[in-house]
Amino acid sequence: MSMQSKLNRFKKHLVSENKDPVVKVPPLQDMEHGDTWAAFETSPYFYEDAFCLIREVRYPISHRWGRYSFNELKGVMEGWRQTGLGQKHPLSSGGLAPADLLFFDTETTGLSGGTGNTIFLLGHSQVDDQEVKVKQYFLPGPGAEIAMYHYFLTQVKELKNLVTYNGKSFDWPQVKTRHTLIRDFVPSLPAFGHFDLLHGSRRMWKSSLESVRLSVVEKEILDVQREHDTPGYMAPMLYFQYLKNNDPELVKGVMTHNEWDVLSLITLYIHLSKLLQNSGTEITTIEQYESARWFEAVGQHDIALQKYGTLLGAESSHSRLAKKAMAALYKKQKREDLAIPLWEELCQDAIQNDEIPFIELSKWYEHQQKDAQKALYYAEAAYGIWKNKKRLLKRIEEKEKAAFGTRIQRLRKKCELC
Repeated sequence: MSMQSKLNRFKKHLVSENKDPVVKVPPLQDMEHGDTWAAFETSPYFYEDAFCLIREVRYPISHRWGRYSFNELKGVMEGWRQTGLGQKHPLSSGGLAPADLLFFDTETTGLSGGTGNTIFLLGHSQVDDQEVKVKQYFLPGPGAEIAMYHYFLTQVKELKNLVTYNGKSFDWPQVKTRHTLIRDFVPSLPAFGHFDLLHGSRRMWKSSLESVRLSVVEKEILDVQREHDTPGYMAPMLYFQYLKNNDPELVKGVMTHNEWDVLSLITLYIHLSKLLQNSGTEITTIEQYESARWFEAVGQHDIALQKYGTLLGAESSHSRLAKKAMAALYKKQKREDLAIPLWEELCQDAIQNDEIPFIELSKWYEHQQKDAQKALYYAEAAYGIWKNKKRLLKRIEEKEKAAFGTRIQRLRKKCELC
């Protein structure tokens, strides 16, 4: 008999891929620290000969977490659906119901990837018509991974859309890595959509916040105030201490921290959606500009133009940036008649530190209007602005200088022939 055949025979005695979990919940009084776990709404669940710990917490749908109550999630999702706003947008949930979103976060033994990093806590929140349910799967020891992942994957097998904070780069890849090691004994990973709110936070606030860590966004943007929170960087140390002492008090703070994280993801998704929809919340010029840029980046140019347009009357640097972006979009759409007035306004701006509008007008007068005199005027003005700037790369500087020289020399010859 081949080695593979022998392994397959042993595999049948271990677990069946489609076998439903056999739940054996021992009396909590028979479990060490059972009363402590019970008071923390946590119960043991066995699969085969190992068990994981599962905690469930519920909040009323009207509960307020920071700036918003949880029931506002339904409104912003309806907003995506009714307005048809950016169906291609990465955060559009137009075809989903609130319960289809699983707000997900993990706690791990380290911040690096690879098989040496273990997830010891899987947590998620979910919003339905009546309440918000938070569910957490805790790994009580290294031998319990199969039990933990079996229960977790059984619960989320109908998952439609994950919502995370850096989950595309860290949390879910870590789940996939651990799943690879035990995939013969647990259900398959589900296919799903994924909203990673870290990307949205970076787009909106990278220039206005010192950091876009979730804790900073919570405090500065979402008005979420945590009291007696266990910092995330302490989670690995506390978990390793738990493995030595088996004392639930060591990890209760870590689990509460994870619980608050998955609740904040709900509030953050509501807030980002309201900003993008211009719906019921105050929006700064920076946020409006970044919102427009985001729609432009995903090809929703008409929406981007509308959002840029709201900034034209603002007295800020973002008004100038919006004009420049609108002119570039109009040019891309071959609507130069709308781009020209914007470039002219930019050229008349008192802060003339941008040569691009001058270059664009020079091109337009040379190639479209056949007016070499005006084309030369704008080309020389552009060069005057450009040469007063400092550049880091000599090679690029020389290339740009040569392009200016070629254009100006060509236009001067055209003017001589006029």
